[in-house]
Amino acid sequence: MTLRVSPYTRGVLPSLVYRLYERRLRGELRDGALPRHIGVVLDGNRRFARARGLETVVEGHRAGADRIHDLLDWCHELGIPYVTLWLLSTDNLRRDESEVTGLVPIIADTVTRIANDPANRARGVKITGVGALDVLPDALRRALKDAEEATAGRDGCHVQVAVGYGGRQEITDALRALLESRHARGHSLSDVIDDLSPELIAAHLYTTGTPDPDLIIRTSGEIRLSGFLLWQSAHSEFYFCDPYWPEFRKTDFLRALREFQHRQRRYGR
Repeated sequence: MTLRVSPYTRGVLPSLVYRLYERRLRGELRDGALPRHIGVVLDGNRRFARARGLETVVEGHRAGADRIHDLLDWCHELGIPYVTLWLLSTDNLRRDESEVTGLVPIIADTVTRIANDPANRARGVKITGVGALDVLPDALRRALKDAEEATAGRDGCHVQVAVGYGGRQEITDALRALLESRHARGHSLSDVIDDLSPELIAAHLYTTGTPDPDLIIRTSGEIRLSGFLLWQSAHSEFYFCDPYWPEFRKTDFLRALREFQHRQRRYGR
């Protein structure tokens, strides 16, 4: 006897099971504390493209860019006020020229879409760029500047777009900015040494004024931070998951939040 599987079973039923599971996860999160600030390492776009047989890895980056809008919707639903997205590292800029050339306009378009989306405008989504922005191609730097200016007066979710970003470079730049500032005010090196503190350095980071991330998520199965928010993540919780970023679903996000709620945060104490 041949077992026939109806279109309903192949499509609608799995979708229903997925929605029920998602609803259950939401219920589990209802009474627990949620992170105020989530950092996301959007990893696996290239491997996704190769695994799916896409024409170029740039198509993987495009699929990953589309997933960002879903993530921001999920954060809005749960009232998460700060999100940092690592879209481009300083190392990424040294990749194959054709890939970088294809990736840069995707990032610029994504930032512009986030800033101009009517739903995000109504939600008050604010954008800032963090990283060594002076090393970016002109078109991407302009897109970031335009997005920052267009959203400067908003008071909803604050989205930090990490581009041309590297954790070691950020700390180096922070120390340089601190020394330059104190030198301009006539302070000696011994004065700077005497006053040096984590708080002084933190005041010159790219992310100054933003709370440190409570939770950092990395997709694609890699179990490392690769320098993402190196200073700020001292007391963060980490969540690593297998899906490539373009395949990251709402249930994956909710599972990360559930895991966060199960952690006992000690802050080094």
